[in-house]
Amino acid sequence: MKTSINRRQLLRSGLLTAGSVAFMPLFSHSEIPPVRALKRGRLDYSPLYKEFVLPANRSVAEVRARLNSNENKFGPSPNALKALSSQMEHGNLYGWQAIQSLKEELAAHEGVSSDHILIGPGSTDFLEKCGMAFFMNGGNLVSADPTFMTLIRVAEAVGAEWKNIPLRRDWSHDLSAMEKAVDANTKMVYVCNPNNPTGTLTDADDLLAFCERTSSKVPVFVDEAYMEFLEPGTGKTTVSLVKKGNNVIVARTFSKIHGMAGLRIGYIVGQPETLEIIARLSFTGMGISNTSIAAARASLKDVEYVERCRSIHNEIRDFTFSGLKSLGYDPVRSYTSFMIFPIRSGGSAFLKNMENEGVQIRTLQIAGSPYCRVSLGTKDEMQIFLDAVKKVES
Repeated sequence: MKTSINRRQLLRSGLLTAGSVAFMPLFSHSEIPPVRALKRGRLDYSPLYKEFVLPANRSVAEVRARLNSNENKFGPSPNALKALSSQMEHGNLYGWQAIQSLKEELAAHEGVSSDHILIGPGSTDFLEKCGMAFFMNGGNLVSADPTFMTLIRVAEAVGAEWKNIPLRRDWSHDLSAMEKAVDANTKMVYVCNPNNPTGTLTDADDLLAFCERTSSKVPVFVDEAYMEFLEPGTGKTTVSLVKKGNNVIVARTFSKIHGMAGLRIGYIVGQPETLEIIARLSFTGMGISNTSIAAARASLKDVEYVERCRSIHNEIRDFTFSGLKSLGYDPVRSYTSFMIFPIRSGGSAFLKNMENEGVQIRTLQIAGSPYCRVSLGTKDEMQIFLDAVKKVES
């Protein structure tokens, strides 16, 4: 009689070492469950990643800590606020000239010529535009799962097939499996690094080598929204590949470490001919205000403020990580302004109970297990969060 042994049995028997587990995907491709239909109170994102949501008409208690949107609680730099204020009286004017100045400054910042830069209302806008521009005639998109879903959902909406490749056990991208998934119908590969919603990092050298090989076949979109939270030397931007002529698109945003999420401004770096495809759907300048442009230009120059935000976030992240450890949780090491950790109660119940305590977070289901994703706030807010966690799961 044929006997089968699954991965869980192997782990229990000790036949798989900790090192080998780190290089295994969260699920093998044969184990990926089918996507189920939407159910009330839960939003299904992918075979491996689901998010729990509360009913839209639910009455909300007084919010003591809003920690669900990856916002920089320290806001724009003082210099950015001053520049924004100075432009308010020019709200009657379009920003054509100002946006060209910002474009040239971003090009200098990234070390490329200005025709390698495209500016838009946040990096999410470019994810949407790429989904439409590259997949209107079908094809498939390769990415990790779980990951940030905007590009994937838009691509699927216009007829693309999504090839979702499970993250490894160490939460990094399975670059080998992603590379093997690229075929004649692949129109783009998407990489979010550091990754959202996991907050984890894929090795920089491995990613650069992967992007260099893969971009010779199809465009590779690398979402670096959280790159500035990395300590110097921890990661490497893939803009270096753009400089070498590779067909890589790199997205950056002022929404995260620059604290300008509500001002809506971001940009991409890529080959001019690739940016032209996207620009056909993105009327640069019309969706961006003079005030946002002025704030972005000032924030780009305020290196000291960005470094201070990075340092403060890292301190608060360590404080939260240690706090969760002391409560008996096993948080995933994060490189961003948020982190995830497995929770004991169900995702829907935890979300509801935390909101009853005035704390807004997100709860997910990853590979069948419930997790909380918490954005970093002030130290006081994170203490409120830790106290609420202790109360609702005691």
